[in-house]
Amino acid sequence: MKMVGDQVATGRTAKGLTQRALAEKAIVDIETLASIEQGRRVLMPDVAERLDRILGLPGLLTVAANRLPEVDMIPAWAEEYMEREAEALALSWFDTLAVPGLLQTEEYARAVLSCRVPFIGEEKIELQTARRMKRQEILRRPIPPTLSFVICEGALRDRIGGDAVYREQLRHLRACADRPAISIQVLPLGITAHAGLDGPFTLLETPEHQLLAYSETQRGSILVRDPNEVSILSQKYAMLRSQALNFVETKDLLDRLLGEL
Repeated sequence: MKMVGDQVATGRTAKGLTQRALAEKAIVDIETLASIEQGRRVLMPDVAERLDRILGLPGLLTVAANRLPEVDMIPAWAEEYMEREAEALALSWFDTLAVPGLLQTEEYARAVLSCRVPFIGEEKIELQTARRMKRQEILRRPIPPTLSFVICEGALRDRIGGDAVYREQLRHLRACADRPAISIQVLPLGITAHAGLDGPFTLLETPEHQLLAYSETQRGSILVRDPNEVSILSQKYAMLRSQALNFVETKDLLDRLLGEL
């Protein structure tokens, strides 16, 4: 990251631009550009492309941004799931305490990762934020996977990252709720029983039509292949969908939460 930051700073200086001038041309905050040059923030591929054009570089920053090492970006025990997720035909995701990663904005993801205890440091936070954003490329596939999300209402009321981050995240969720390949349902507060008391989990269908499940704990995770165990989680998810608000009710709730800001 520091080497990439030095390349940005060198290119900017060669063009005779101040940080403020380059930030305005690249449509980024000056604080963001300063952090990139100092090696404290990951250079995202879309920003790298703009900088290459402005600085007259032959794609050097874009190549660097797309080839940043992934050391420490994800725990070893989650690597197989990430590979499966990238090629999945369908994903069904139940989450209790935070917005699912595939629906997170960059600032919300950064705020969530900053909450980890013990604190993992700015460099790892930026690397993991970049990885999380890269995972969302599956949403932009020509034929995206079929995505279903059930999210506990409490996750939508916690203002992780502060009011501005919260507002942006709600707006993003509301926009996602209108996309044809995505269904979002909220499990409301105050219900007397629900099927998700054992915690969050994800169901996944591979290109070979194999059904898998994935769940995380505080200190590890498990990729479930046993058909019987996957069936149990599939039944839980079906029950959760029936207990959650329907699509229209979920959109109404998101609109009300936005209206309260």
